[in-house]
Amino acid sequence: MTDIPAFKKKIINDPVYGFISIDHPLVFQLIEHPWYQRLRRIHQMALAQLVFPGAVHTRFQHSLGAYHLLMLALQELKNKGIAIDREEETAVKLAVLLHDAGHGPFSHALEGKLVEGIGHETISRMIIRQLIPTMGSQMEMALAIFDNQYPRRFLHQLVSSQLDVDRMDYLMRDSFYTGVAEGVIGYDRILKMLTVLGDELMVEEKAIYSIEKFIIARRLMYWQVYLHKTVLSAETMLVKIVQRAKDLCRKGVPVFATPALQFFLQTPANADIEHPDFLHYFCALDDEDVLACIKVWTQHEDPILATLSRALIYRRLFRLELSDHPIAAERITTFKEKCLQAFPFLDEETVDYFVYSDTATSYAYNPADENIRVLFKNHQVRDISEVENSLINHTVSIPIKKFYICYPKLLLERIR
Repeated sequence: MTDIPAFKKKIINDPVYGFISIDHPLVFQLIEHPWYQRLRRIHQMALAQLVFPGAVHTRFQHSLGAYHLLMLALQELKNKGIAIDREEETAVKLAVLLHDAGHGPFSHALEGKLVEGIGHETISRMIIRQLIPTMGSQMEMALAIFDNQYPRRFLHQLVSSQLDVDRMDYLMRDSFYTGVAEGVIGYDRILKMLTVLGDELMVEEKAIYSIEKFIIARRLMYWQVYLHKTVLSAETMLVKIVQRAKDLCRKGVPVFATPALQFFLQTPANADIEHPDFLHYFCALDDEDVLACIKVWTQHEDPILATLSRALIYRRLFRLELSDHPIAAERITTFKEKCLQAFPFLDEETVDYFVYSDTATSYAYNPADENIRVLFKNHQVRDISEVENSLINHTVSIPIKKFYICYPKLLLERIR
């Protein structure tokens, strides 16, 4: 382990919470690391800024916000007599700062697409492992907490659960930057109501209504913001652009790209995460690589890649229709036929770049997942979905699934 330089407490002025304190040299060492600084160049909400112009905040800001809420939660738990030693406290802070370190360009929009079939949690875990030699035993403990292998389970739940500081921050932060007030939650009251029983995180009975608002806010934000039809259109178009660039690269067609992006455009479908260059290139990759290349691709000789790239860059987004029912096969076929007429460079194999259908699903609260447990005054413990007269029991625990079709807007006029 390298020597830790002399440290003086740092503060960061955050627009959501005010001052955030960096109170430990290891935490500051991590924040200064190039792999963490990379999060400044990854948008938290991908392309939502095309609908909500203020939504330009980053994964860097979000992870610092989650860290701040974690500090408040730890202090509340210690005030209630729950023993948390200094090593555990530092380790869980490192874990929460790195919980999103594995996000690639444009966050969830390209997750599993640019690096096919691999989620950000897997890459976050790889990053934590790589940092252990230089940051020592507390980073090892951070990995155990991240993986839910540490005996004190509540520390993992603070980082990753249905009531974690990650969700609390992104609701508050995304609401702040989009101006969508429905995402505002009473995070301060929730944090004050946290408690631990048998090493499991739960909330006191007095927090039931705050928890319900938290879960309902999440549901509203999904359909008003995260899965807004225009946001969804832009992000699916981004996926199609990357898919086309990959297909061209694999056919040997020259496609301009930064070295980091080139590595992943040429990587086979089943990426070898053990490849010695994998993490090096991944941690050199951010939104700016992808966006700069898409700007160049607007002039590419391949008309499919060029047309899609221009449509995204100039915000000529495809029309996206949401439905409660599966899109009729006849409707999809009709749009594809009209698309083949409108764009002569397309054929039966490539028309799916311009006309496609899929589903969007959201869970506001999933009772089968990491449950939110309520501790009652009589010491009884119940899941929030089992509480009498709870809104969660009746409505919000039911997943919502929407079907959609996406196509160039000019096709609508040809069909009418």
